[in-house]
Amino acid sequence: MEELYRPIWVSIAGNLLLSVLKLVVGFLYSSIALISDGAHSLSDVVTSVIGYLGMKVSSKPPDKSHPFGHSRFEPLVAFIIGEALLLVAYEIGRDSVFRLLKGELIEVNSLMLGVTVVSILAKEAMFRYSLHVGRKLNSQILVADAYHHRSDALSSVAVLVGLGLQRLGFRCGDALAGLVVAGFLVKVSAEIILENVGYLTGSSPPFEVCEEIRERALSVPNVLGVHDLRAHYVGNKLHVELHIEVPPDLSLKEAHDVSEEVRKRIEEMPEVERAFVHVDIKGVTK
Repeated sequence: MEELYRPIWVSIAGNLLLSVLKLVVGFLYSSIALISDGAHSLSDVVTSVIGYLGMKVSSKPPDKSHPFGHSRFEPLVAFIIGEALLLVAYEIGRDSVFRLLKGELIEVNSLMLGVTVVSILAKEAMFRYSLHVGRKLNSQILVADAYHHRSDALSSVAVLVGLGLQRLGFRCGDALAGLVVAGFLVKVSAEIILENVGYLTGSSPPFEVCEEIRERALSVPNVLGVHDLRAHYVGNKLHVELHIEVPPDLSLKEAHDVSEEVRKRIEEMPEVERAFVHVDIKGVTK
C-alpha cells in the first residue's frame, strides 16, 4: 500500500516546490510565461491531493452502502483529473493566443532559463515514476496524475522555447509553442476521460481478456464447456459471470469443487476482482 501512495506524496511535494520557484522568479522578472507555468504546477498540487483522497476512498472495503466495494471512486477521480487537464489546455491555449496578439517582449536572463530546465527535468522524472507505479499496480489515478506531470513538463518546454526565442528577439515563440502544448493536452485529457467513462459505465473488457477467462475455465478438469460469459468493469476491476458445463455423473460436492477451482483461476487474473460461476449439468436442458 505504501508503494501506491508514495508517487502522490512525491507529486505534492515536488509540485509545491516547483510552483513556488517559478512564481517567485516569474514575479521577480515580470515573466508571464513563468507565472503561468507556476500556476500550472500549483494546480497539479490540487489534483494530486484529489487523487490521494480518491485512492483512499476506493481502497475501502465493502460496506452496507457499497456492497461491491468502492473501486468506482478511483476512475471517478481520474475522470476529474482528465477534466482538469482539459481546463489547463484551454488556459494555455487562451494565454498563448493573447501573447500572440500582443507580441510582448521581455528581457530573458539565465536564471529564468535555468528554473525552466530544472522544472522540465523534475516533472519528467515524476511522470516516469508515477506512470511506472500506476501501470504496475493498475492505478488509473496514478496514470492520470503521471500525464498531468507530462503536461507540466511540456508546458515548461514551451516556456523554455518561448523564452529562448524571445531572448533572440522573436516575439511569437512562446505563444506558438503554447498552442502546440495545448493541442497535446487536449489529446491526453480526451484519452483519460474516455477510458474512465468506460470504467464508470461498466463497459466490457477487450475480446482477448474474455478469451483468457474462457480458457482458464476450460483448463479445469471436468469442465466440458463454457457459455453465457459476461464481464464488465466495476471501477477499474472486472466482475465476471459465466456458466460451466460438468459431467452428469459428478456428485454435488464434486461439481461445487469444480466451480470453486474455476472461480479461483479466473480471480488470479490481475484485472479480475470477482468471478461468479454457475454450474450446469451437461446434457440436461433447462
